[in-house]
Amino acid sequence: MNLRMMQENQADKGRLQIAVQTAEGSRPINQAEITISYTGEPDRPLEKIQTDSSGNSPVLELAAPPLEYSMQPGEYQPYSEYTLHVEAEGFEPVDITGTEILPEVTAIQPVKMQPRQGSDFERIVIPAHTLFGEYPPKIPEDEIKPVNETGEIVLSRVVVPEFVIVHDGPIADQEVEDYYVRYKDYIKNVACSEIYATWPDSTIRANVLAIMSFTLNRVYTEWYRNKGYDFTITSSTAYDHKWIPGRNIFSNVANIVDELFSNYLSRPNVRQPILTQYCDGQKVSCPNWMTQWGSKDLGDRGYSAIEILRHFYGEDMYINTAEAISGIPASWPGYNLDVGASGSKVRQIQEQLNAIAQSYPALPKIAVDGIYGEKTKDAVRQFQGVFGLPQTGVVDYPTWYKIQEIYVAVTRIAELS
Repeated sequence: MNLRMMQENQADKGRLQIAVQTAEGSRPINQAEITISYTGEPDRPLEKIQTDSSGNSPVLELAAPPLEYSMQPGEYQPYSEYTLHVEAEGFEPVDITGTEILPEVTAIQPVKMQPRQGSDFERIVIPAHTLFGEYPPKIPEDEIKPVNETGEIVLSRVVVPEFVIVHDGPIADQEVEDYYVRYKDYIKNVACSEIYATWPDSTIRANVLAIMSFTLNRVYTEWYRNKGYDFTITSSTAYDHKWIPGRNIFSNVANIVDELFSNYLSRPNVRQPILTQYCDGQKVSCPNWMTQWGSKDLGDRGYSAIEILRHFYGEDMYINTAEAISGIPASWPGYNLDVGASGSKVRQIQEQLNAIAQSYPALPKIAVDGIYGEKTKDAVRQFQGVFGLPQTGVVDYPTWYKIQEIYVAVTRIAELS
């Protein structure tokens, strides 16, 4: 279908927000100039907008294909594609081609900008979604790796890493780049590359849990390092998941990952996360694995995430929680912080929010008194708004770890520890 026909079929609307930050330190870039056009017609701008002091653009409503295109396999592309050109004073321009817009959900396009050093600018091309494009099928592996071989398992407990190193291509290809990617950002990217954000919540959760368990199996078993490689995982669907440098994510998927990121799947009496393999179930058949379209059908029928997973992997599959999370100053206290709370955990959050406000001037400074009052609640609510979390004003599990993550990024505490 040509571009003109695609545009005529844009019956629904999706949303897009662009988040522009420095490549080093993840600091917001204010007044970045963004030009948006249909991919294929870059010389016909649709919108020209600027970022605010938090590096975020306004949320735009853009044309998208009919919702039903993403609800069943078919010949029509279920998302529209846009091209972004981003400029900011003192930084190299960035071009992104192929930002995906699905109907009824919000796409978040991250943009990382390098300080200006010459006349070049970065070009990012986002390839087709795995459910629509052609990608190699997964090469089957045992879901539980042997533990009785010397050197096979090197970690004594399941730990969520701060970063994974992604080899952007097949295992043996030495010409491709290796990327250091924050674990949560990696999971969000993969989930948005492999399933549609328009699917039922329980289906998205089931797929996110499978992606995380597979990834943590690679981490726990040091799978590639034990074979002499210096990376954690590849971006080849033949071996691992599809991860796409620079691609947009979707806010509902991101919120689910923020909620579940320390979880993985396990079986009784097996310490390691299960290598939960899956396929699309349409172009590729995999009788003993979860199928993505099959999981969507079960979600439509009201199955919960664990019911979907047990349908495919068996009744002895359980959701477990990692023993530790790397790269954070302090672990979740085990309860929500809200008005009336007090003590060292509240004081710590207040200190961290004030440190973050140094880089994000839209956030208010608050008194560091260890008492969770209305001003602290308002500061948390504004933090949640800037970083795409539900604006409850309560420091729940996802908010706690988002504050830790941003605090580390803006203070570079991780580099000093």
